[in-house]
Amino acid sequence: MPEQPPYLRIADVLRQRIAEGQWTPGDRLPSRAQIAHECGVGDNVVRRAQELLISQGALEGRAGSGTYVAEPRQRVRVVRSSAREERGGSPFRADMQAVGKRGDWESRTEAKIPAPAEIAARLGIAEGDPCVRTDYEFLADGRPVQLSTSWEPYELTAGTLIVLPEGGPHAGAGVADRMAEIGITVSHAVEQPEPRQASAEEASLLGIQKASLVTHIRRTYYSDDGRPVETADIVVPAALCEIVYEVPVRR
Repeated sequence: MPEQPPYLRIADVLRQRIAEGQWTPGDRLPSRAQIAHECGVGDNVVRRAQELLISQGALEGRAGSGTYVAEPRQRVRVVRSSAREERGGSPFRADMQAVGKRGDWESRTEAKIPAPAEIAARLGIAEGDPCVRTDYEFLADGRPVQLSTSWEPYELTAGTLIVLPEGGPHAGAGVADRMAEIGITVSHAVEQPEPRQASAEEASLLGIQKASLVTHIRRTYYSDDGRPVETADIVVPAALCEIVYEVPVRR
């Protein structure tokens, strides 16, 4: 059996001290130098161990203050379901309400943004064609739990009341309801989830450790004639949320 890497051994030591009640939620840990001296390892080993436990939600780092035992957090359940798309209102707000939290979001929209190559391929348009891009930060009780970047072909909605997804009389109505206002029927969506590590920017926005595990969902909505009308990159942090797929069964 290969020997366990030193940082994993120190992570187990720290985890055990928390489990035994030596440190309780809200307690500040001793300095890295002190832990390193007690355990007979270098400061970098302790740093890696703490970063691992932060990514797992056992510890939390506070800039300029130190490392603390994290308060237990309930993971938010995010339900992905075609049935939920048919309901009025926001599925995200419904998810938050189900766990006793207030769901909301902040957004920023820019029009006539040139489509990058991957986005253009997903939307069936030429690279560089203008799009409407909206960046979302979804909040549970005011704390960020999910990110999303949405792209819509500008020529599809230009000159209509729905050109800005979060502006005008149909703000926040959702892709299917907004497209219906201009005579486009959205028939289905395709989602491609895959795990990866959070980027530095994503980690900063979500309040998680850089390189923490996230699920990246590439979602595209299609009209009833097969045309892509919107595509989005959704980022869900594993430490904060659990993803559940609800599959309707027709009888």
